[in-house]
Amino acid sequence: MDWRGQYPTPPLPSPANRPASHDAVLAFAWTTGEFTATEAMQATGLTRSTAIDALDALTRLGLLRELPNARLAGDYRKGRPARRFALRDDAAVLVGVDAGHVHLTAVVTDLRSRPLATYRATQVLDEDDAAARSALIAAGVDRALSDAGRTRGDVLAITVGVPAPVNVHGRSPRHPTGFWERMNPDLVEALGWAPIAHVENDASLAAVAEGTVGAAIGCRDYIALLAGARLGAGVVVDGVLLRGRHGGVGEMVAFDHVEGVGSAAGLGERAELLAAEAVADGTAAGSALAAVEPDRLDARAVLELASQGDEAARTIAEQVGAVLARIVSVLGSMFDPQRVVISGGISAGVEDVVAAARRLLPTDLDLPAPELVVSPLGADVVVTGAVAAASAAARARALDVWPLADAGS
Repeated sequence: MDWRGQYPTPPLPSPANRPASHDAVLAFAWTTGEFTATEAMQATGLTRSTAIDALDALTRLGLLRELPNARLAGDYRKGRPARRFALRDDAAVLVGVDAGHVHLTAVVTDLRSRPLATYRATQVLDEDDAAARSALIAAGVDRALSDAGRTRGDVLAITVGVPAPVNVHGRSPRHPTGFWERMNPDLVEALGWAPIAHVENDASLAAVAEGTVGAAIGCRDYIALLAGARLGAGVVVDGVLLRGRHGGVGEMVAFDHVEGVGSAAGLGERAELLAAEAVADGTAAGSALAAVEPDRLDARAVLELASQGDEAARTIAEQVGAVLARIVSVLGSMFDPQRVVISGGISAGVEDVVAAARRLLPTDLDLPAPELVVSPLGADVVVTGAVAAASAAARARALDVWPLADAGS
């Protein structure tokens, strides 16, 4: 089913002269279930005739469907039966992608962001070049669409998150080693087949997810800290996601120069390194850490042992917590957030680290220390944010692209 070609009715007016009532009614329909024309009129403040004109136009276009009236549905009422409508949530699909350095996750949803299919893959690092990465992402999207029984022609909006700064045009600046260019190999061009396509920094999408369905709902000043292998931050101030000219807000290379932090290595990477050192120098002798196979001594294993009370593992959690406290203190001084959310896969077992950081947060700062909380969204936080961003873009721009595409442009 291709939403761009299945409705042969005349297109709606162009954005320049389209009645604002169309946008108002569509926005209402997108956030509600079944509704009557009267409810649409009351919610939008439109007159009855204007609301009905908009409902009819959106129904002709295929964005809304008219449902059986109350009498036909068996809910008898006296007088004229009310006309009932609903968003046609299967009219198109949204796609969210987390294109990480190693892992790829692509999710296809209906227009209400209900998942239809998920595809996961792993990138082979020795094939970490721009062309191979772009092909892997494209193949992942196509596979997810196929699993959902859809094609590229059904996509209204797609958002891809990458581990690189991304400017407002979806492009990343040059990196000394070329890493950012490999992570974002002109994806905004590669996604040109979609009516609405965005490329975003992965930590920024984590912030979108936390503010939409995560640990920062209702919060206007917060930071989502992706802290697994490398540090990255999505920063929201006064309800606005900050970006910067090159998309570099939240890049953490500055921590290379912060005493007590020393690098942009994430909490997971630090836990693994400290555990390996403790085993190598004998500090972990007698600890369960020493019994873990070296190739399995990752952050998850260390933090799980810490939660079980292993003394050597708990010491590592305290050490990592001290680093986190310093990171949060610096971010607190720079951005004055109400809350810092530890996001990403590391959040699943990081409670001991966060508890240590809370105890160690400095009390001698001029500003109050921010709240430090753990995300409930786990490893899928970036793709969750990508879907949320695709949904927001679709709601804002659906009527800008739908009639143009329907007209064959």
